[in-house]
Amino acid sequence: MRNKKLLTVFIILLFAVLAVNTYAQTTKLKRIGSYTFVRIRGKVPTQEVMKTLADRYAADIKYGFELAGYGDLYLPFIDQLKTAAFKDTQIAVGDQIKWMLFRSHGKVKVAKNIEWAGRAPLEVFGFTVEKDYKLYDFIIPKPCGNIALVDVRDAAPPLAVCDLAITPLKANVNDPITIDMGNTKNAKSMTVEIYDAQGNRVATQALTPDSPKWQTKFDKPGEYAVKASALNMAGIGSTNPCEAKVYINVPPVCKLWTSCLPCEDYVGRPITFDASGSTDPDGEIVKAAFELTDVAGKVVDSYTATQKPFLWEKIFQAAGTYTISATVFDNDGAVSAASDACRLTFEVTQKRFFWLMEAGPLLAKGTYTTYGFLRGGMFYWITPKTLSFILSAGGAIPSKGDPWKFMFLANALLNVHAGPAFFGGGLGYSTKEQNVRKSGLDIVGNIGVDVFNKYTSMGSLFFEFRSPLGGDRTFDDHHKFALGFRMLF
Repeated sequence: MRNKKLLTVFIILLFAVLAVNTYAQTTKLKRIGSYTFVRIRGKVPTQEVMKTLADRYAADIKYGFELAGYGDLYLPFIDQLKTAAFKDTQIAVGDQIKWMLFRSHGKVKVAKNIEWAGRAPLEVFGFTVEKDYKLYDFIIPKPCGNIALVDVRDAAPPLAVCDLAITPLKANVNDPITIDMGNTKNAKSMTVEIYDAQGNRVATQALTPDSPKWQTKFDKPGEYAVKASALNMAGIGSTNPCEAKVYINVPPVCKLWTSCLPCEDYVGRPITFDASGSTDPDGEIVKAAFELTDVAGKVVDSYTATQKPFLWEKIFQAAGTYTISATVFDNDGAVSAASDACRLTFEVTQKRFFWLMEAGPLLAKGTYTTYGFLRGGMFYWITPKTLSFILSAGGAIPSKGDPWKFMFLANALLNVHAGPAFFGGGLGYSTKEQNVRKSGLDIVGNIGVDVFNKYTSMGSLFFEFRSPLGGDRTFDDHHKFALGFRMLF
């Protein structure tokens, strides 16, 4: 019983070996045309053959490729068949064919390991299909239109063609720079390297076809060389030139000058701020922006000069400590850095001491004889715009003769100011206007309004009243009225 089982296993193994050998044996094909996959009569032009196979028999071709174990080659075959360059060629007697599609009893079948054993070379159309860097050589015998795979060869992947685009090619410090290699062809990977003017590599970035862009920036001015390369699927580098240069603009250098420092007695007077000394090493200055802040850092005024010589003339209406800052711009939009050379702190003071002249008509009690008076003196701001002191003296000439006579007048006054209006009073002295009268002290009051105020000079209209102070000088005989114009300078 045991021997019978061994004999059975041996026979089964023998049949399996015979079957494998039979399958692996080469089929000798001596004639063609009996089992046609596609019936083609005569020599049809290549383009018509392609259309016939691709359009009418696509489903049969797909099924046949799957039978042959090349189902993944179907789509590339159909796509490339439509535009393939067919060539007339021959299969020599003894040439091998890997497999061939044919039709038997209406069904698509495949024959493998075929050798052409006809009496003469076989006339065929030949074309090649490429997939995954392999070349598949197909033939179609002219009489029958069968599809056959003759050979499979390795195809070297195409060389990568590097393409580099940079936007912009000229920029300012810390401006975004976009490097784009999106138009590079046949690449598996790309690399970008950046070198400064001394040849030092300052940055490197790896890119891929799926992520071909890189945005960067430069924190120092100067010229930079951008060099790119690409590797194809076989790791072979591109050979075409792929370089560009980026220029980062050198920012301008600001320099600021003022017409006064310190600015004593400059309230109401123009102060000039001058940025014309600023320079730009690789371009030109096109504008200067000035900003004025007070002691608390609050911006009180600003100005932009867009024409040379880049000046700002400013009149200050109030005393105080101020800071002037300037920023200059070049023709490429670069901005000067903040520096002490373009930032100055200074004090503006208001003029407090003035000389004065005042004149006008005066009426003296008696018959209210008219006098013309002229006084000189000084004016001093105790508190600017609020409280002032006046000291003046001069003479008055009567419009009539005897008994009226020239008299001397002097005043020492305090005035309170509220905008252009003011009022106040003090002591005065006046000599006798007739021989029968007496000289003495006066109480003086005045009220008036500023006609103009240029801070360094002022003009006012005022009304003055004088009354005798004590002694035997009576009010009826010694009071006076005056209307005058006071000029401060």
